[in-house]
Amino acid sequence: MFARQRIFLTGAVLIGGICSLGIELTASRVLQPFFGSSQLIWANVIGFTLIYLTIGYRLGGRLADRRPDQRLLGLILLLAGLATAPIPLIARPILTWSATAFTTYSIGVFFGSFFGVLLLFAAPIILLGMVSPFAIRLALRDMATAGSMAGSLYALSTVSSIIGTFLPVLVLIPALGTSLTFFIFALVLVAQGALGMRRRVALLAVPAVVVLAALQLGLRGIREPFCGGCESLDEQESTYNYIQVVRYNAGPEGSERIGLVLNEGQAIHSIYNARYGQTRNPADLLTNGPWDFFNIAPYVYPNRSMEQVDGLLMIGSAAGTVPKQFLAIYGQDARIDGVEIDPAIVSIGRKYFAMED
Repeated sequence: MFARQRIFLTGAVLIGGICSLGIELTASRVLQPFFGSSQLIWANVIGFTLIYLTIGYRLGGRLADRRPDQRLLGLILLLAGLATAPIPLIARPILTWSATAFTTYSIGVFFGSFFGVLLLFAAPIILLGMVSPFAIRLALRDMATAGSMAGSLYALSTVSSIIGTFLPVLVLIPALGTSLTFFIFALVLVAQGALGMRRRVALLAVPAVVVLAALQLGLRGIREPFCGGCESLDEQESTYNYIQVVRYNAGPEGSERIGLVLNEGQAIHSIYNARYGQTRNPADLLTNGPWDFFNIAPYVYPNRSMEQVDGLLMIGSAAGTVPKQFLAIYGQDARIDGVEIDPAIVSIGRKYFAMED
């Protein structure tokens, strides 16, 4: 019996550590489309995670002393999974509210993300914080080896936290997206919790998570574009960014303009007039905005003529609209070296912005 319990406790600490840090890292991607990924956002995510874990450690230790029962630990894991599964479903209305409720304040991003994190991630991370002290209490059999046993479980918890740090960022989110990453964490927690409870009825929580995942997959989009009068054409998550492609129909003579919006949508990173494909008129590529300034950059140097401009190095070329302007104005023989770290943005550029190699 004790050997079986030891296996369960090892699994509980391992899965609890992976999921607690995994939820924290995935939380940053939930916030990114609404608030970006600045230091203020990370301060909220890390700070609140530590607060929640502290509360969980305290509650878990006290509860374990009062009722050191494996089935109760299993219930804690199961509830943590059930609290994790709805996050993708409820994130959009909560974070939309957080983003709009504080737009009039200079510290709106901080307080918006503050309340978003407060509402979304409190329950699962507090519950996961209860796992380690509870597992130590259940594993305690001999005071002579208590230090060694506690050290081993803490070491396992730390190793699992390291896994939880890299697993969602390097594997799950790029391959499956944020929503399915949450559901995988939820499903693993529910399954481990049901195993600890040793009750068949607990397995009913597994299809509940699957149903929530199906509901989320049936929803359209992550968030509405934050631009008045524009229409969302495409959105996706890459390793680095939340990406939106939007269409504006307010250009001259009703021409269609395509914009690239990243993360919280506070700036348009590329803009393209689709009419240029028919007219090939360089004037159709002008935006009357900051994107046009790159075309006069060569004349920072004195006494330079247009004929002397024959190349451009563009660091952060996004969807390639600035290089397209440059080629249209200075001639197709000009050499353009465009550097863009996100391959998903390059693919978007080829699909929607007529990017050419």
